[in-house]
Amino acid sequence: MKQHAVVSSSVKKMKKKKKKRKRSYSSNSQQVSDLNTLFALLLASLSNQTPLLSFINNCLFKIHHSLLLSNSSVTPILALLPSLLSSTHSQIARRAADIIGSASLVSLEINQEIATDSETVKGLISLLNNPNRKVQFSACNAFLDLSTTAVAQQQLLKFSALHKLMFVFLQIFKRVESVCLWSEGNENFHSLKIGIREDELSVALLSAIIVLINACDLEQLHDIPTSLSEASLNLLKVIRANASHHLVIRGAVKSNEEGRLCKSNIGVSDLAESIFRLSINSSQLTNSLPLEVVQRGLFGTSDTSFEDFMSNYWEVSPFLLTRTTEDHNLNDMFSPFIQSLNWNGGVPSLLHSILQGLVSCFPIASEEQNILNFLIEVKDRLGCPIIYQQDIRVVKTESQSRKEIHYFRDFHSDCLKEPLYLTTEDVLKCEQAYKEGYTLALRGLEFRYQSITAIADTLALMFGQPSVGANLYLTPPNSQGLACHFDDHCVFVCQIFGSKKWTVFSRPGQMLPRLYDSLCGAGVDCSKAGKREFFLKEGDVLYIPRGFPHEAYTNYGVESVDDGSPGFSLHLTLSIEVEPLFEWEGVAHFALHCWSENWKRPCYDSMNSLSQKLDFVSVNLLHVAIGMISTCDPSFRKACLTAAVSLPPDVYDKLIQNQRKTFLHLIDKICNESSFSEVLSNVEVAIQKNKDPFEQFQWIWVHHMEKEAKSSFNTEKSFNIEDLHTLCGKHKDKLEAAFLNVKSRFCSEVVFEDVVTSHRMLLQKYKKTRRQYINGMISLHNKL
Repeated sequence: MKQHAVVSSSVKKMKKKKKKRKRSYSSNSQQVSDLNTLFALLLASLSNQTPLLSFINNCLFKIHHSLLLSNSSVTPILALLPSLLSSTHSQIARRAADIIGSASLVSLEINQEIATDSETVKGLISLLNNPNRKVQFSACNAFLDLSTTAVAQQQLLKFSALHKLMFVFLQIFKRVESVCLWSEGNENFHSLKIGIREDELSVALLSAIIVLINACDLEQLHDIPTSLSEASLNLLKVIRANASHHLVIRGAVKSNEEGRLCKSNIGVSDLAESIFRLSINSSQLTNSLPLEVVQRGLFGTSDTSFEDFMSNYWEVSPFLLTRTTEDHNLNDMFSPFIQSLNWNGGVPSLLHSILQGLVSCFPIASEEQNILNFLIEVKDRLGCPIIYQQDIRVVKTESQSRKEIHYFRDFHSDCLKEPLYLTTEDVLKCEQAYKEGYTLALRGLEFRYQSITAIADTLALMFGQPSVGANLYLTPPNSQGLACHFDDHCVFVCQIFGSKKWTVFSRPGQMLPRLYDSLCGAGVDCSKAGKREFFLKEGDVLYIPRGFPHEAYTNYGVESVDDGSPGFSLHLTLSIEVEPLFEWEGVAHFALHCWSENWKRPCYDSMNSLSQKLDFVSVNLLHVAIGMISTCDPSFRKACLTAAVSLPPDVYDKLIQNQRKTFLHLIDKICNESSFSEVLSNVEVAIQKNKDPFEQFQWIWVHHMEKEAKSSFNTEKSFNIEDLHTLCGKHKDKLEAAFLNVKSRFCSEVVFEDVVTSHRMLLQKYKKTRRQYINGMISLHNKL
């Protein structure tokens, strides 16, 4: 189905481009000579020692004209293309390039025939060396026509056409201010395309470059010479920034139309994708802060502060670090971010400096290990303005109802299915919203500010997690933003400017909420819960574990007056989001999966024998058992920190000892509390409710290495659900015996050190994709 879609798309592109070209010629054109006759005349002329250049050029003109008017066969002329392309006469070389472009649109077969002729492709690429701009322009147009198919794109990439196009573009393009946007009819984001005034060659080069960059796989992107990639990336970013000045989503596209506008079919999202792709492997975009800077900023200057935090507060209790007058360097890690903000013009200038140039950061699937899959999902949307609810919220909590209300009411409707972009006009409204008591909540700062990325990366290393999130909250005086709620992740609240009063209530139960669980934060009833109050001033840090209900507000109280701080508040939250595979239940599933794969592979490769089927089902029933036990034991919900290898050796040694104890506790629970009858009953109930009993741990196969993509679990998934009753009816005793055997062997044979090694490898896969995503998003923002 996917191949058919690609072919259909290519055919549509060909027909569209060819139809467009036909309109530029009169329908009453004189009938041209037969192509076979023209081929014979061309061949004869080229064979002469002194070929008739005007005659050759006339023949080529007729051939090109014929291709534009009909689907005539072009096979004879293809053999002459390499010779024609190598001609020292510019007009002949141009005609040859024009013929390649037109012939490429005749059919998929002709397109492929041209693309797979290496001499023709290399000859076409060599035209970029020609000093004649018209020859270069014809070559670029031929690249674009040829690139309507994936086969041709890959052939051009194979012979380094992209490298040559980049080099030439960097040499000739000088007028960045001439870049603008254009649109046919509907002037929304998706219809906007790049144009350049008075420079058709630059438009053609830029278009060909973007098409080929966006056709690259990861290896091809990596093979672009570093200097060429970085120079092209910087120029594309400047082009995009200049074009963005003309972007107004709601209303007309405002651009100066002086001079002739050379239009491309490259959309603003295509340009954004090219920037993203060239950025994903850059080592210059994101760097971690020194470990001691982050430790000092979050946990204080004492050598034992972090160790004390991990022992007494992590996922257990709130923790407050109060900045004293002696802690002059405590806020060092936020200094670059603070300096990037405009504080001179009050709140309006501050809001403008925060919101200007922001684009939407679409979420990437937590289990994704191929960044190109993400780019496919967000095709035609990348680089669009921020989206309400996804990227930003403007909200306040009413004092009487204690419920949240949104300033942009139409954006908050549950009936809306399409994303709603914040326009330039809407951004300006945020100032008025602030004056009316609304809090500005901006998500994903780690994707928007390089200085915040550095903090988040170091913090992720400290806790052995794939990534750390960062949000910003700007709250006016005498106001409360979010209603009382609890989070599915731990947060460090970092007071950047002003002050805020926090109330943290007791956790309603011992079980930590799991990431992505449905949270009903607005419905939290804290009237009978114990509570603690914290007043945060500039530089203070408050840690709130996941599951602890909390709320915060600003006021003109005595504390803020004595303190001399303003009534408003600007704070950041750094979020430790524990993905399913990095909490202890996930580690137990991962350990069982790795053990079962090592145990099964030497024994059998198929599911033929009864014993093999029984063992296979038993492993999956044990996965179900682990899930059942984890719903009652809080230890399974806690974060696994075995990958926190960046810690000082003495701290890590103590930490790993505690992690080993936790792991042995979990294995002991699995061994003693996995009941075959209870597991079987649980599976049967799920089947009766038309649910997949194995759904809760299927994500583990998505994360595993390529060899697991062909594992028997995937190919035999239907066996578990559909035939389990049959197997139990005929061989229930044998299945129970197999289950007990699998459980016993796993619990006795699994090795903590092996699990730690495999888990760290998995973390690196996670982090690689996250780093690529962050690199791409950082490049799409103006503020680095």
